Amino acid sequence: MPPTLNKMREAIVEGNVPQALAFAEDALAEGIEANDIINRVVIPAMEIVGGKFECGDYFLPEMMAAAISTQSIMKRLKPLLAEGSEEAKAKAVVGTVKGDLHDIGKNLVAMMWEGAGFNVIDLGVDVTADKFVAAIREHNADLVGMSALLTTTMPMMSTIIKAIEEAGIRDKVKIMVGGAGITQTFVDQIGADGYAPDASSAVRKAKELLTH
Repeated sequence: MPPTLNKMREAIVEGNVPQALAFAEDALAEGIEANDIINRVVIPAMEIVGGKFECGDYFLPEMMAAAISTQSIMKRLKPLLAEGSEEAKAKAVVGTVKGDLHDIGKNLVAMMWEGAGFNVIDLGVDVTADKFVAAIREHNADLVGMSALLTTTMPMMSTIIKAIEEAGIRDKVKIMVGGAGITQTFVDQIGADGYAPDASSAVRKAKELLTH
């Protein structure tokens, strides 16, 4: 692998945003394709970060820093991606449900999914059922990620899933939910496809759901 790409991967893993971006610029100047940078550097780097987080070597701040590095690089590369390959990526719609304004977990999952090569449409916070349904239709989404930190807003997830069912598009998407109070029992009750306790396992779970 070219030295620039190795250095860029190290910078992402270390969460050094300016360095990661500088090496991305160097790689582009060397004629390395945007898709290559994503597939050979960004995705593997985020897999390393996810592994470090899961085994307790990294904590939330380190993971956040790496995810921000990734997001900056993806922003820079997005206009350069070939249209065809852009279409081939899984499309994920994410949002914090209506009544809830917490976005750290949702942002982190969105960044990690983007780092894993997904095309992420982030609807923000306080998102209504109608907005989720409209976004799934508009973007032809494969995956929906819903976040709720408050136990009082968790029932909204059930309302949104019902709206997706009523819109006749439930069989087109996999639905993942997340938040401090979420359990497998709750997931089963509301009819979601899965949940993840943290952003790093959210990537693994999403890939698992999309291949089934």
